[in-house]
Amino acid sequence: MANLRDIRRRIKSVKNTAQITRAMQLVAAAKMKKAQDQAIAGRDYAEQLNQVLVNLKANVAEGSHPLLKHREEGKELILVISTDKGLCGALNTNLYKKVRSASNAETHYVTVGRKLRNILLKTHKDQIDADFEVKDPVPFADARPISKFLTKAFLEVGYSKVSIAFNNFVNVMNQVPTVIQLLPINGDDLGEKLDYEGVGQVIKETARINVEYSFEPSPMQVLDTLLPLYINFQVYQTLVEARASEHSARMVAMKAATDNAKKFIKELTLEYNKARQAAITAELLEITTAMKAME
Repeated sequence: MANLRDIRRRIKSVKNTAQITRAMQLVAAAKMKKAQDQAIAGRDYAEQLNQVLVNLKANVAEGSHPLLKHREEGKELILVISTDKGLCGALNTNLYKKVRSASNAETHYVTVGRKLRNILLKTHKDQIDADFEVKDPVPFADARPISKFLTKAFLEVGYSKVSIAFNNFVNVMNQVPTVIQLLPINGDDLGEKLDYEGVGQVIKETARINVEYSFEPSPMQVLDTLLPLYINFQVYQTLVEARASEHSARMVAMKAATDNAKKFIKELTLEYNKARQAAITAELLEITTAMKAME
């Protein structure tokens, strides 16, 4: 009977775990939908901004703006966007592998998210320049201090390149660890747009449509205003995609955990029934044996 009690306890424990994982799955699904809506809502804005920048760049000299100048020497700075919480599968592990392959011994880091920050503190403690926290869902205002810090680091500290490492959300089952160059801004890539939930569209051709603009007071002054906006929006978009990747990966992981728990409950229930049947059979045999002994 002790064996039966142990099996009942295990079944109860697994059922409680399944309830928790199921609840976490539903919460992650709801948060993922909000992150998707945020990214989709910014598509039209990104397209129009890219169109203006592509045409604006055609009116200024190549490399005339500090944010467009390429440098041959200098260290690289990478903004690493990971998660604050776990239970999202191999999402952070795959991103860390991508960061390692894209960096070198002199690379410096800016972190968003506790998971990879803790890893980088162990391996590159002296090379972390800053750490930022971002709310959920991601407010647009949270991207401003990050983009300002990256821009200042590029202009004043003298980094040769500033990149962003994040998990690009392709669909619910597919999140791709990605590293993109943020600074210096590559004029040839201004019209490109990142994939999002399987509807990835390259708007380069649309952005390069020759539209006649009149710039006041001058193209360079307009560029001074628009480039910070472009950088800020790029940081915001990667934050949103990383957050959508986190919630989708957690939803899938929790669904798998719930399914495994249900499967385990069935196996334990079958084992319990077999043990219970064996115990009943043993009792019947004892009764039968006792009755025969009394004859």
